[in-house]
Amino acid sequence: MKNLTIGLFGFGVVGEGIYQVLKDKPGLKTTVKKVCIRDINKDRNAPAHIFTDQPAELLFDPDINVIVELIDDAEAALPIVKAAMEQGKSVVSANKKMIAENHAELIELQQTFDISFLYEAAVCGSIPIIRNLEEYFDNDLLNYVCGIVNGSTNYILSKMQTEHLDYQVALEEAQKNGFAESDPTLDVEGIDAAFKLSIIALHAFGELVNPYQIPREGISQLQTEDIESATALEKKVKLIARAQHHDGELELSIKPELVGDDCILSEVNNEYNGVLLGSSLADEQFLYGKGAGRYPTASAVLSDISALRYGYRYEYRKFNRVNSVPSLVSIP
Repeated sequence: MKNLTIGLFGFGVVGEGIYQVLKDKPGLKTTVKKVCIRDINKDRNAPAHIFTDQPAELLFDPDINVIVELIDDAEAALPIVKAAMEQGKSVVSANKKMIAENHAELIELQQTFDISFLYEAAVCGSIPIIRNLEEYFDNDLLNYVCGIVNGSTNYILSKMQTEHLDYQVALEEAQKNGFAESDPTLDVEGIDAAFKLSIIALHAFGELVNPYQIPREGISQLQTEDIESATALEKKVKLIARAQHHDGELELSIKPELVGDDCILSEVNNEYNGVLLGSSLADEQFLYGKGAGRYPTASAVLSDISALRYGYRYEYRKFNRVNSVPSLVSIP
């Protein structure tokens, strides 16, 4: 078990939370040495000397052995993560877009420089789905993974169903409560779910998938009448991400589906996520937890940081070829 010295990129609600937890729990033997931010003149709830606007101060500091990347901009995050790996530093990230768009390259860098690259927080918030797929289901044959992987859209649909709000009012309430961005396109059009599903597909089935090739349909076109029709059928509308093997092919989709009381996903409401794992040996497993908000994300990031103390890394054992990265598969 080793001590960790962290260079932290981003000091928003999650980044500050991570800093405070590590500061208040010295028993974790993990410290944040430096934090890189955009506005160096902004007052922060931490000593001024730990902040910088120069990424190199973190990336090339030999004392820092872990980079925690918590910035929103995927394009800006990628060179940071790559440079950290090239310097032999392990990386923890929550940036699902950056990971999904560059997964093959990032895996190759991890293998080349023999470091850990963990990103549990990028998929389903507080639900430990990636580690379960990597470890518990490593030697089991999965038939499907499906579920609710976007807390923002689930919150909107829940409000439309339980409080009979129309789509726009429900969206505005989600934005007010911090469950949806001012520009909600990534969430409501299913793009965010596609990023997560492509990551899940790698760990569940060993296949790299281009997230932009996943057939998807969002919820922005749903009307109150659609929700009422579902209610009349004693069903609920849920945005379902689905990956399953069919006739030897991996099929993926993101779309609203009618879910009845006979499926546990019908009880997953508001900002919560729920994922079903269909296994040849263990039948069906269900994972449930908060998928949106600062605390679920912080919980997953802290879990990854803790795992690094024991040298944990994803081994991607489901890849068919050893010591190589497969090409992106096309969606049938």
